[in-house]
Amino acid sequence: MNTFVKTAIAAVSLAVATPALAADIIVVSHGQASDPFWSVVKNGVEKAAADTGANVEYRAPETFDMVAMSQLIDAAVNQEPDGIVVSVPDADALGPSIERAVAAGIPVISMNSGGAAAKSFGALLHVGQEEFDAGRAAGEKMAELGGTSAICINHEVGNVSLDERCAGFAEGFGGTVEVLPTTNDPAEIESKVQASLDSNPDVDTVIALGASLAGEPAVAAVAALGRTGEVNVGSFDLSANFLQAVADGNATFAIDQQQYLQGYLPVVFLALHADYGLIPGGNVPSGPNLITADKAAQVVELSAEGIR
Repeated sequence: MNTFVKTAIAAVSLAVATPALAADIIVVSHGQASDPFWSVVKNGVEKAAADTGANVEYRAPETFDMVAMSQLIDAAVNQEPDGIVVSVPDADALGPSIERAVAAGIPVISMNSGGAAAKSFGALLHVGQEEFDAGRAAGEKMAELGGTSAICINHEVGNVSLDERCAGFAEGFGGTVEVLPTTNDPAEIESKVQASLDSNPDVDTVIALGASLAGEPAVAAVAALGRTGEVNVGSFDLSANFLQAVADGNATFAIDQQQYLQGYLPVVFLALHADYGLIPGGNVPSGPNLITADKAAQVVELSAEGIR
């Protein structure tokens, strides 16, 4: 088992056994709690708050807005909490605010995105997955399945994590990869994927960067064209419906980065740090884990419960 994971487990065990002394922690993410992915992160945050006794607030801009997010971080700094958890999808936009927090003596842990950048700004550690490497693993898997021409659906162009996923996928895949930019509207995504497949019958692979937003619409688009089983569809992250598609053989795999841990562990670590000065010695990799048909059915229920 990875040393950092062992540290994380030990820290969680200690936190549960010895409740924190009401540390004040603020979580600022670029994803709204109403989003299917980020709702799982928030569930992890809330469970950590309950387990440690910490006072935790979860904040996010109403849309993917880096100016608004930097303002939320600045507002958090002004409250002088015992710790701040932050995702870093755009280092240039958010760096000054994170550096302001560190300069004020507030411990910062990054999660989900931008770990390398956050460290350069003074963050203590990062909880998440290496997005480029995860993308490369997905590309290699699709190449093993015989794929030669792919589209990578990017529903948030400019989010460095999603851009890295597509770039890593292209490297691992080795064949032709077209990035298909969309909004985060599932109806638009289904329409664009269908149009792309219809105009280019050579495309035999579709990789989505979010299961509910893009993976499910991609499966529907392939089915609408009667190409289920002919076009392999994979997705980052999980949803109950996409996992069911994997279990049924209508999709190939889902990549689980265990975002519940991305919400849970940073809060636990900061609570322990506030009370006892404890902190892991390095980053904690929460993923990637490849969920294929043999595993999908086992994870569906937990995904529906907002844990996976």
